Amino acid sequence: MKKIILSAALCASLAFAANSDYKYEITPMIGGNVAEGNLNLDDDHYAIGGLSFGVNFDDTVYDQIEVGILTSLEEVDYDGIDRDTDITRLFTNFVKNYELTDNTSLYGLVGFGLEHFENEELGNKTALFGNYGIGLRYEFSNDMALKTDIRHLINTNDRDNNLVYTVGLAIPFGEKAAPAPKEEPQVQPKPSIAKLADTDGDGVPDIKDKCPDTPKSDIVDQNGCSLKVNLNINFDFDSARINNEYDSKITKFADFMKKFPSVKGKIEAHTDSVGTEKYNQDLSERRAAAAVKALEEKGIDKSRLNSTGYGESKPKATNETREGRAENRRVEGSIYR
Repeated sequence: MKKIILSAALCASLAFAANSDYKYEITPMIGGNVAEGNLNLDDDHYAIGGLSFGVNFDDTVYDQIEVGILTSLEEVDYDGIDRDTDITRLFTNFVKNYELTDNTSLYGLVGFGLEHFENEELGNKTALFGNYGIGLRYEFSNDMALKTDIRHLINTNDRDNNLVYTVGLAIPFGEKAAPAPKEEPQVQPKPSIAKLADTDGDGVPDIKDKCPDTPKSDIVDQNGCSLKVNLNINFDFDSARINNEYDSKITKFADFMKKFPSVKGKIEAHTDSVGTEKYNQDLSERRAAAAVKALEEKGIDKSRLNSTGYGESKPKATNETREGRAENRRVEGSIYR
């Protein structure tokens, strides 16, 4: 029965649409539990499964609060008596992420919960527990993430110890609301010259501008800080075809341009150094055209897109390695007024 419930939870979670900037995530997971030897269980190692729900935060000492449930997938037998039990844990954790690369981060967690024994025998009783742990998170291009962690649980009943390890798939949902930028400077009578000053010319007076050095071409929010969306696409060797994995990024770029019809898009295409300079110039122009076409298919008028091919002239990485050449085979898109 438990396996059916966990399978249903996984299917339900996959129904949520992923967003590149999200508020919540739901994570089905499986793993194992290694119990301290004095718990009088016939097998100290048993399989577990569960589900967690996370709420993401900005500008706090932690990045996420997660609540969830972990339960034994089979009946756990007691040692020496003809009894068994289900073991279920409800938990709340505070999570902090530490970025390693663009896609990978370490995270630490600390929290508390309730451990429930369906049948209380041999000193095992339902009680509160505290836990802490460490994990690794890898985000895919569609913003889903593979998570794996290990947690140490200490029960308040006789301070029993358990080591829990899990693997889960985090599915994000619930797009964060972005502050509305000012498209045109608001000129209103002010009681003093100081309040009229706008040194960086972004339309937000210096007295309210929290980012006083933003370029004049940038779109800004009510605090005068840049609000941008960038497009980064990499290509296979000698190819101008855009892989399907970049569709969500192209959609996000197009949606931003639709939301702010006064802005334009700059598309810059590049190649690695393999081949002749003339051939690479032509290849970069074909890559730029492919990006423009993909945005047109998302509803963006071609007149709002400025595209340029730079051939092999502007590498961002060394062309001496395979990895560096892969980075150089790219299209970069940015927004300007």
